[in-house]
Amino acid sequence: MIYSEIESLLLVAQKPISYRKLSALLQRAEEDVRAGVEELAKLYEDRGAGFALARDEKNVQLVTAQEHADLVQTFLRDETSGELTRPSLETLAIIAYRGPVSKAEIELIRGVNCSLILRNLMIRGLVDERQEKTDFVPLYSVTLDFLKFLGISRAADLPNYETLNENKSIDELLRKESDHEDTPE
Repeated sequence: MIYSEIESLLLVAQKPISYRKLSALLQRAEEDVRAGVEELAKLYEDRGAGFALARDEKNVQLVTAQEHADLVQTFLRDETSGELTRPSLETLAIIAYRGPVSKAEIELIRGVNCSLILRNLMIRGLVDERQEKTDFVPLYSVTLDFLKFLGISRAADLPNYETLNENKSIDELLRKESDHEDTPE
């Protein structure tokens, strides 16, 4: 069922996905993808799901259902106005000292999934995501707001930046993982 494959991709995407990209990922015709998106949207609507599909001519994104907007806004306000958690601070430190850095590298260093933490840091305006044109891997770096909050003009002004930015143990860990991924099984 193409709609379940579409749903899986939309669930992990943090931004709209083009029908063209979905078509390429699923190795299906774009009209089949569009039909699957419409089928999925109807399923959500028929069952009164907590999320819906926002779509235009080029893109589609999984969003929360309109009837829950107030609830979601309250949750997000609480998430973005409270203090940062220890895992959020750890992730932010990795991005500040090692950035731009991929999600996979952050997770390798921390040893846990960081999807929600990255989302929260982006909502707070502390971290930016940019897409690499060559390998399509999003990279994360700290924002100007983060630097301004700390009263510095660049990440290199952070304490012990040189030592942590070029840490041999971390570099070796990342190199080993990269070599492991490149080795055919």
